[in-house]
Amino acid sequence: MNTDPIVLEIVEGTLASVEREVETAIARTARSPMIRDAHDFRAGIHDRRLRKLTGRSYSALVQPIARDFPLDTMRPGDVFFHNDVYLSEGGIGHLPDLCVTVPVFHDGVVVAFVQAFGHHDDIGGSVPGSMPSHARSVFEEGLMVPPIRLWDQGVPNAAAIKIMTRNSRMPDSLAGDLDAECSACLMGARRLGELFDRYGRETVEGCFDAILDNTTSTFRTEILAKIPDGTFTWEDYAEHDGVDPPRLHTQRITLTKTPEKIIIDFTGTSPQAKGPINHAGDYADGVFLKKWLAPVLRNLADTPERMAELDVNEGVVPLIEMIFPEKGTLLTPIFPAPTNARTFVILRLLGVLAGVLAKATGGRMPADQETIRYTGVHGSDAGGEPYLMREVLGGGSGGRYYADGEDTIHVVPDSRNIPVEFAEARWPFIVERLGLAADSGGAGEFRGGLGYDKHLRMLRDAHYMSIADRSILSCWGVNGGAAGRPFLVTIDGREMEGLVDAEPVKAGEVIRIRTTGGGGWGDPLGRDPGRVAADVRDGKVSSAGARDDYGVVLIGETQVDEVATGQLRARLLAERGPAPFFDRGPGYRLLSGGRDRADVD
Repeated sequence: MNTDPIVLEIVEGTLASVEREVETAIARTARSPMIRDAHDFRAGIHDRRLRKLTGRSYSALVQPIARDFPLDTMRPGDVFFHNDVYLSEGGIGHLPDLCVTVPVFHDGVVVAFVQAFGHHDDIGGSVPGSMPSHARSVFEEGLMVPPIRLWDQGVPNAAAIKIMTRNSRMPDSLAGDLDAECSACLMGARRLGELFDRYGRETVEGCFDAILDNTTSTFRTEILAKIPDGTFTWEDYAEHDGVDPPRLHTQRITLTKTPEKIIIDFTGTSPQAKGPINHAGDYADGVFLKKWLAPVLRNLADTPERMAELDVNEGVVPLIEMIFPEKGTLLTPIFPAPTNARTFVILRLLGVLAGVLAKATGGRMPADQETIRYTGVHGSDAGGEPYLMREVLGGGSGGRYYADGEDTIHVVPDSRNIPVEFAEARWPFIVERLGLAADSGGAGEFRGGLGYDKHLRMLRDAHYMSIADRSILSCWGVNGGAAGRPFLVTIDGREMEGLVDAEPVKAGEVIRIRTTGGGGWGDPLGRDPGRVAADVRDGKVSSAGARDDYGVVLIGETQVDEVATGQLRARLLAERGPAPFFDRGPGYRLLSGGRDRADVD
């Protein structure tokens, strides 16, 4: 149907407003620091055909709810719940991600869905936080809940909530967070119902179609047109799975571009791991992964401003075809393979797609980034009560062909580190430092963004925990840029592995956390010496780093010695020769038997 452009604008704005209002309500009323303060959650709006309409953030899927509960059996006030990875159609990655879904009604018929899912503190399992780093089975990771009706026509299912909170080490936080999410989604459903009441179902659904069609058309003409037709292959790796010794766990993409779409073939991805780094992504034709990976394509937009304007909703799905290998790989694990550290795969795939597009487009894509890892401590406070502090710390993004990478960004929209004042008031430690990790960003004509440098001094004996990758491998540099520095945690000089469940920490000891820096873009010997001097002045690059990585000689701390810099750069270039297109860093040499690059590089 022909859609009134003014009504279309109102409908699109209302969807964005409702999504934001739902998220604001959750943040204001949730109980746990992970949801309320770190904001590791997101909302989404879907139509009755289960298509995601909003594009500011990724979300879970409605498919598992509609599969188990036909739409004509749903009633106003119903709230559906699930967190079962293997029954989520690929929309849930690990058990701490709890998902609530509320149907929207108009004239007694389901017309849309409002959904929220987030990472909760604890859902049971063998370790606090429900992310055992050495798990060999999903049964060790917590309570699995298939799709259920959590609220029935406005009445909460007290028995189900009692079972879930009984299995959690943080029952009050879990109950409070669930109540916040259910109530916020019910409010969002009422808001969306008002839109249908105002304009009628036919008009609103016509606008839904127009929104998605516009995304399809925009990505086809503005983004896919930038990729040359042909076939390109690249791969990257997770480095450990918590069970076997460190090695290269391959994630490979062969991308074929045709005039109509891109085909992403994951053949060549490694067998499923014994430990918890698997991601069950091959369900529903990979519809979740299509929407998860599509934001990478936005980097091909003509300008950064245009890139920021492009939403990723269900409209991208027709443009992407996915081919999965047989069951039993990192992306097609067989139940009950563990999945709690699936970020090692699902985040790496963002970089693999960026890498294969860099090959296809002559380096137009950003260098690599790894912007999520879980660190934390758990123990007992002065009153003898158990506590769990877990934080999702970001890292530096990769340098781009037009700008340096961003410092300490978070992959989850609007998420953040936990405020120092709140942390020190709630938990028995002092945050002695929270700043940027100098020299962590990969050197380049455009430097990689910096990671965090955070120091915690414990006031009571406790245990340190982390789920983190890139502790050996680095975020790769591209088009001559250098790799960034990897994740590093030391406790009074003891270097930690990336996967840790319960490392003892004594009162008075300091946990020093350095998160990953993004890879560099372009030859660092081509970076403007004045910008290098400014980085030294700002504490982002050391004087030694300026000399060794960029060939810039300084007089004092910020004045460039032009003559000495020219001589040093000429000598470094002669010794080094042409910079490689990809730089994977020294960790790759360590795990690959001394090789500097992979065959696909």
